[in-house]
Amino acid sequence: MRRPAFGLGIVGGGQLGKMMAVEAIKLGFRVCVMDPQASCPASGLADFFLQADFGDECAIRRIAGASSAITYEIEHINAKALIRLEEEGFTVYPTGRTLELIQDKLKQKNRLREAGIPVPDFMGAESKEDLAKAIQEFGYPLMVKSRFGGYDGRGNFLLERPLDIEKALSFAPGPKMAERCIDFAMEASVLACRGADGMTAIYPVAQNLHSGSILRQTVAPADLPEETAKRAMHIAELAMSAFSGVGMFCIELFIEKDGRILVNELAPRPHNSGHYTIEACRASQFENHVRAVSGLPLGDPSLMVAAAMVNILGEPGLSGPAQTTGLAEALGVPGASVHIYGKEASVPGRKMGHVTATGKTAAEALHRAEKAASLVKVSAFREGQAGW
Repeated sequence: MRRPAFGLGIVGGGQLGKMMAVEAIKLGFRVCVMDPQASCPASGLADFFLQADFGDECAIRRIAGASSAITYEIEHINAKALIRLEEEGFTVYPTGRTLELIQDKLKQKNRLREAGIPVPDFMGAESKEDLAKAIQEFGYPLMVKSRFGGYDGRGNFLLERPLDIEKALSFAPGPKMAERCIDFAMEASVLACRGADGMTAIYPVAQNLHSGSILRQTVAPADLPEETAKRAMHIAELAMSAFSGVGMFCIELFIEKDGRILVNELAPRPHNSGHYTIEACRASQFENHVRAVSGLPLGDPSLMVAAAMVNILGEPGLSGPAQTTGLAEALGVPGASVHIYGKEASVPGRKMGHVTATGKTAAEALHRAEKAASLVKVSAFREGQAGW
């Protein structure tokens, strides 16, 4: 297959891949997507779609062969295949070596600490003896994390008492690490993008609210003193640089009550907490990611208006073919935009879409977003149920 001058390969066809594809198409790119699900959200936008497992190196090579640059929307893919492609002269961003480091949360934290970036206290935890040492140093409660494969809080275990030590070592397969729990004042995130030429675009600090392990809402700008916000943005840029990043990175932060900032984790891709940028920034996180990985100049990340994003999760009850209701009512809320991802099946708690609203203030934007999100529902289809 001949490699076009303007072809973007995306490993992963979920909602992030779909929103990347939208921006790539605007810029005239031919879009190639691979995903295990034939009906994934990005499949209908792709010029070339390949159904394949994320670990399938042959499939990744087919996508690379049809593209001038390759990127990804999910971390849990074959990083070694990407490294081999780079060694053969293919353009891959963020690089396979960057991904390989970030995939291992212990190595990720070690790299951040080596770079002088503030992180919670941590250590490897492979045995009862390791956990006993961590408890002695960090106390209860203790956060135990799977080093590989966790996301959206999955792969985390909160160890609160000695009786649960065995459970903390066996709650998920594979090696673990332990971290001091942080009594933070705010969870926040900063989107940081770097082009292949070294130029950067740093988005404002956004405030995040989680329920359980799932991100429920994001507000931008975060309610922080100006000096604290500037430090958070600087730390985020340093964190991205520690991994020689090219493309969009999301740096998740803990803001402590005394204003101290700690880096929690990095994601080498656009992020759920950055969806507000589509409506509220001059160049969205998806546009800048496409620009960066394809060697184009970065766009302006400035926030034009206050914004809030609320996730739309699959409704409690049945799992099955997805049905959307309340769309017309939600779109009637001033300043609100609704994004339905087009996932074929609704599962309770699954991310099925999001609402972004803008306003004169962050409080006004959040009020509008919450109102619109309360009106639109995505749930399993029931016979006789009307859509929209």
